[in-house]
Amino acid sequence: MYVVESKEGAIACMVLALLFLGTWPALLTLLERRGRLPQHTYLDYSITNLLAAVIIALTFGEIGNSSNDHPNFIQQLSQDNWSSVMFAMAGGIVLSLGNLSTQYAWAFVGLSVTEVITSSITVVIGTTLNYFLDDKINKAQILFPGVACFLVAVCLGSAVHSSNAADNKAKLKTLSVDTNKGSNTTDVPPKSSQDLESADYSSLKPKAGTADFLVQLENRRSIKVFGKSTVIGLFITFFAGVCFSLFSPAFNLATNDQWHTLKDGVPHLAVYTAFFYFSVSCFVIAIVLNVVFLYRPVLNSPKTTFKAYVNDWNGRGWAFLAGFLCGFGNGLQFMGGQAAGYAAADAVQALPLVSTFWGILLFGEYRRSSKKTYALLISMLLMFMVAVGVLMASSGHRTES
Repeated sequence: MYVVESKEGAIACMVLALLFLGTWPALLTLLERRGRLPQHTYLDYSITNLLAAVIIALTFGEIGNSSNDHPNFIQQLSQDNWSSVMFAMAGGIVLSLGNLSTQYAWAFVGLSVTEVITSSITVVIGTTLNYFLDDKINKAQILFPGVACFLVAVCLGSAVHSSNAADNKAKLKTLSVDTNKGSNTTDVPPKSSQDLESADYSSLKPKAGTADFLVQLENRRSIKVFGKSTVIGLFITFFAGVCFSLFSPAFNLATNDQWHTLKDGVPHLAVYTAFFYFSVSCFVIAIVLNVVFLYRPVLNSPKTTFKAYVNDWNGRGWAFLAGFLCGFGNGLQFMGGQAAGYAAADAVQALPLVSTFWGILLFGEYRRSSKKTYALLISMLLMFMVAVGVLMASSGHRTES
C-alpha cells in the first residue's frame, strides 16, 4: 500500500483536502436554494461518498507488496481487528450525523457562518483530543494558541450571524417601500419548470442582498426559514460541530490503537482499511435516516417518497460530485494526519475560507449588509486565517514503532 511519509507530502494532502472539503458544502447549499429536497440530495451524496472510499482503498490501499506488518487493504479485511474497526465505524457515524445536521444549518445560518462555527468547535475539541492521542508529537506551545484563535472565531461567527439576521429583518420591513419604488421583483415560476442544472437565473433574480432577493429565495428553497427562531439554526450548528469534533479522534484510535485493544501480532488498521469501514458506517446511517426523512421530514420540509427520489434527476449530478469531493477530501485528510499527526491535519478545518468564497460568489451572502456585519465578518476571517496558520506550524512527524 502507498504510505505518505514526508511532512511535505502530508501538507500537500491537507491542501487538496482543504479545497475539496470547502467546496462540497457549497454544492449542496446550491441545490437546497434551488428547491431540491435535502433528503434527495443527501441520498445521492452518500452513494458517491462511499464510492470514493472504495476507489481509494482499491488503489492506494493495494499499491505495492503486502506484508504481515503492513498488509494491503483486501488482506486486512479478513484479519481479527474488529476493535479498531468499531472505532472507525463510530467515527463514520458521528461524521454522518454532523454532515446531515449541517445540511439544515446552512439554510438557517448561512454557509459561511455554519462552516466557521462547526470547524472551530472541531478544532477546539478534536485537536485537543488528537494531541494527547498522538503522544504529543505536535508542538503544544504553537498548537494551543491556534486552538484559542479558533475559539475566538466561534464567538465572532455567532456575532456575524446575529448581525446579519438583524440586517435581513430590517430589509424585509422595507419591502413594501421598495416595491412601491419599482423594485424588480419577479414571481418565481413553478418548481417543475425550473432546470436545477442550469445556473441561468439572471432574468428572474432581483439584486442579491435586497428584500426582494430574500423573499424570492424563501419561495424557491426547500427549507423554509422565515418566522423561525435563529436559535434553532445555532443549536443545529453547535450540535454538528460537536459531532465533527469526535470523528477524527475516533479514526486516530482506529489506525494507531493507542488503547491497545488489538490482540498481539495483529497489525494496526491501515488508513485505507479504516477509511473504508468509516465510510460504510457513514453511508448506512445516512441512508437509514434520510429514507425515514422522506416520509417523516423535519423542520416542516415537504414529504416525499422513495419513488419520487429515484425519479428526481434535477441536480443529481451536482449531488454526486459533492459526494466525491467530500469522500476524497476526508481520505486525503486522514492520509496527511497519519503522517504528520491528526492534530495538525485538523488544519483542513480552514475549509470555511473556501466555503465563504463560494457563499459570497454563488449566493450573495452579506450583500448590502451593515458596516457592523462587514467588520465582524472580516474579523472572523482574519482570526480564522491566523488560527489555521498557527495550527499548520505545529505539524510534527509520526515515527512507526
